[in-house]
Amino acid sequence: MFVLELTYTAPVERVDELLGAHVEWLDALYQDGVVIASGRKNPRDGGVLLAVGDDRARVEELIRADPFISGGVGEYRITEFYATKTAAELAPYRQQLPDRT
Repeated sequence: MFVLELTYTAPVERVDELLGAHVEWLDALYQDGVVIASGRKNPRDGGVLLAVGDDRARVEELIRADPFISGGVGEYRITEFYATKTAAELAPYRQQLPDRT
């Protein structure tokens, strides 16, 4: 699983110009089952997405398609983690630690 932290690198006015396209991009990721939660940071200097998957290269490819990235108004920090404990509603996303043998 991945925490994707978006930080704006341009004024919010420029971000807002791309917001509609960004939301369409997000909607497609929700439909594909890749993103399970997202939202703005407070204060509004970016956002956070919770993405499922076990291929970092694929996640990097997906975020390059974000209009905020291709439009030059943001950058992502990617944190991969193992969701070994979750709320009951997120049980389908629970993971096992990798075998270290």
